[in-house]
Amino acid sequence: MINHIRLEVCCGSYSDALAASGFADRIELNSALELGGLTPSRATFLKAMELNIPLAVMVRPRTAGFVYEEADIEVMLEDARWFCEHGASGIVFGFLNKDGSINIKQSQKMTDIIGDKEKIFHKAFDATPDLFQSCQTLIDLGITRILTGGGRGLVGDNLEVLAKLQNQYGDQIQLLPGGGVTEDNIITILKQTGITQIHMTAKETKLDPSTNQPYVAVSSQVLQRIKTILSQASDLV
Repeated sequence: MINHIRLEVCCGSYSDALAASGFADRIELNSALELGGLTPSRATFLKAMELNIPLAVMVRPRTAGFVYEEADIEVMLEDARWFCEHGASGIVFGFLNKDGSINIKQSQKMTDIIGDKEKIFHKAFDATPDLFQSCQTLIDLGITRILTGGGRGLVGDNLEVLAKLQNQYGDQIQLLPGGGVTEDNIITILKQTGITQIHMTAKETKLDPSTNQPYVAVSSQVLQRIKTILSQASDLV
């Protein structure tokens, strides 16, 4: 922890995990960050496990939303089972119904497989029509933590909602602010919500030399600046 704040870094590759390893308390391991984060490969996971940092592993087969075909759900459940059996600290997932509400049946299947590992509901939560009702539903399902930006848009625009969620439910479930966390707003987010953990990519844009196309990657330089900012901040808890 840095100044009593737990830092989770969102990583899309083993290289990202290496860059985060000197700073993160926990890694959310994905692939395809430019698509919002998808299930990582098993080799990526096994290599990241060598870093001895808790890995919350994303289980998400595609982009665009959170209503899945039964065939995709079967794969998601099997992926979650394998990651848990091989040392994941938790599984990050989200199932919604067509009306945007949480799919309780599918979520229950996933929590049963995760067992005593951490059960993290990702930002599908922010697409639900009633965040407060959804939060209670996830508490009833035994979810450990919700990754949330406090609703649609960027987290920095939804701090009042996040503070209300924390005030009402923070003693029953962990809330993890994420989605637009930067060096410029991280202290404001923590102070205004009263939450003591944060999720960020700490990203930089790189260019592939063979195509000159951009991609995003975790930056150890950004994380060093974040560490300094958190270390020097006062009245965070």
